[in-house]
Amino acid sequence: MNRKSPNQAPPTPLLLVTGVSGAGKSSALKVLEDLGYEAVDNLPVSLIGRMVSPGEFPQPVAIGIDIRTRDFNAAGFLGTLNTLVERPDTDVKLLFLDCDDDVLVRRFEETRRRHPLADDRPVSDGLRRERVLMADVQKQANIIVDTSEMALADLKRTLEGHFGLEGEGQLSVFVTSFSYRRGLPRDADLVFDVRFLKNPHYDLDLRELSGLDEAVGEFISADERFQPFFDNLTRLLEPLLIGYAEEGKSYLTIAFGCTGGRHRSVFVAEKLARWLDGKGRHPKSRHRDLDKSGN
Repeated sequence: MNRKSPNQAPPTPLLLVTGVSGAGKSSALKVLEDLGYEAVDNLPVSLIGRMVSPGEFPQPVAIGIDIRTRDFNAAGFLGTLNTLVERPDTDVKLLFLDCDDDVLVRRFEETRRRHPLADDRPVSDGLRRERVLMADVQKQANIIVDTSEMALADLKRTLEGHFGLEGEGQLSVFVTSFSYRRGLPRDADLVFDVRFLKNPHYDLDLRELSGLDEAVGEFISADERFQPFFDNLTRLLEPLLIGYAEEGKSYLTIAFGCTGGRHRSVFVAEKLARWLDGKGRHPKSRHRDLDKSGN
């Protein structure tokens, strides 16, 4: 934690962006630049301290660091990180971008790029070497973002939630629906299974509709189990949201899942988003699997 005297100006945000090759560091830096950060890629580790000399960086800074960075090694980088954390003029965070190996291999193959540690060997060999070298760095990360299933819009939403400069200090809430057939959202903090509710899929008049349609909402709301569940859900969330904000959590993802991610989860996610909006939380929402095959 940074030390700051009572009369000292607030520390300037310094975000160090790292991760495995191909996980999206360049895209993340572009997003952060759009959010108001001065973005610098592959600055030598030995120069980071000079880059953030007191009084010389008037805006928040995001610096990209990876195995291609000149003079990079995990021990030296972590030593620099620890030194920066002790400085009262900077609020330092380490962002680590990760991704499944099979997705990374596909990305390298599609772009015809060579992994920096693979030389003339398969990409998978380079990835294995890189994960060994980056293991200690990943352990020290404040935030780990898995980009395996992320489009650029998802990455932007996630980084804005964690590191956005507008409304700084407030808890940003993201609500999503999903299909259990396609797995849980990797960034979910709270997951609720709503498969206990009656399924509109088995009503032929509702099957082709979604949880965004009024008729589906009326069907789910008529389930005697729905209202007690939703009332208990909001009673649970109200103190949690306050507690998370007080503890300094900046971003919370709440996910609702059903079989196909089309009806029940979509309706409940939308209803919760409206409830949160009424509480002044103004959440963002997404229905991950709505446009995919049905229940």
